Amino acid sequence: MFDLILRQARLVDDTLIDIALKDGKIAQLGTVTGSAREERALNGEFYVSAGWIDSHVHCYTKSPIYYDEPDSVGIATGVTTVVDAGSTGANDVDEFYEMTRSAATDVYALLNISRVGLIAQNELSNMANIDKVAVRDAVKRLPGFIVGIKARMSSSVVGENGIKPLGLAKEIQRENDDLPLMVHIGNNPPDLDEVADLLTRGDIITHCYNGKPNRILTPAGELRASVSRAIQRGVRLDVGHGTASFSFEVAKIAIAKGILPHSISSDIYCRNRINGPVHSLGAVMSKFLSIGLSLPQVIECVTAGAADGLRLKQKGRLAVGLDADLTIFDVRRQPTVFTDAEQQTLQGEQLLVALAAVRAGKWFTTEQGKAEHVFDL
Repeated sequence: MFDLILRQARLVDDTLIDIALKDGKIAQLGTVTGSAREERALNGEFYVSAGWIDSHVHCYTKSPIYYDEPDSVGIATGVTTVVDAGSTGANDVDEFYEMTRSAATDVYALLNISRVGLIAQNELSNMANIDKVAVRDAVKRLPGFIVGIKARMSSSVVGENGIKPLGLAKEIQRENDDLPLMVHIGNNPPDLDEVADLLTRGDIITHCYNGKPNRILTPAGELRASVSRAIQRGVRLDVGHGTASFSFEVAKIAIAKGILPHSISSDIYCRNRINGPVHSLGAVMSKFLSIGLSLPQVIECVTAGAADGLRLKQKGRLAVGLDADLTIFDVRRQPTVFTDAEQQTLQGEQLLVALAAVRAGKWFTTEQGKAEHVFDL
């Protein structure tokens, strides 16, 4: 007997399938003839994908700057997995790990290369904060929780140190089994060309469509040569919307040139969740529908794309044996005015609305689903 069967789930290619889950894993896909302790009849009314992964959030509740509750940015909005992007360093990652064990959302961490984490905006202005031994020991203590490292390479963070912290980040990466490295880009120095030239296959540029002068596009609107070379080497692009790091104009120009994101992430925390312009991962995904990506492309960026970038091999796809993480959502024809981090607006016609999620085989109705009484039994 299965634990849960979803009947007639609509995939993003509009095919209908049954999905059976058992012991926290996907057990069967297609036409399921068995029985289950719980069944949900979706009747083709709602889309189902692998569980959405937000690969850039801030959910360490004790952070003095960027903080939120994991379930507020996760399961309550249909996101089954969140990856905290550098809120904690070696000093406090153990406490963060313990705090996340009670969350319904699956939580992972990108370890800040500064051992003090995000206790201040300038955590890489003191090179003594970059302690390679402390990073190595933290990774050894929490190998299933720390899935990569994070280096924030903008002027407010690095101070007078320029590109030096990124050089150390690459050394740390090599000394720790080539963990995924996510690099925040923002105002210079260091210049984006310096940053891009140091990155290698699998490294992730987050805030890839920011509107700051030190952005991926030249003043003439062309892709910087250094970024083009980095992409050709296999460097990945992550959205990381955030409060100050996403421009409709940059995204539209880049996407029109075929410069697509590998992952769509929110850079969400309590303030930009409640007050905007982020609100939720689903809202950020809706913006990309409005810019011109297709529904399958958008879903790919929060499932397989996000999972591949951070080597979450049990997630991101609907396949037998993988984690029983699913997101149940609707695509509404609903005129909506979206706002980017530059306070520019875009008129959209479609809205992605997450109504429920399944995490490790357990059903959760989202806040929106509860408000609409969609799945009341």
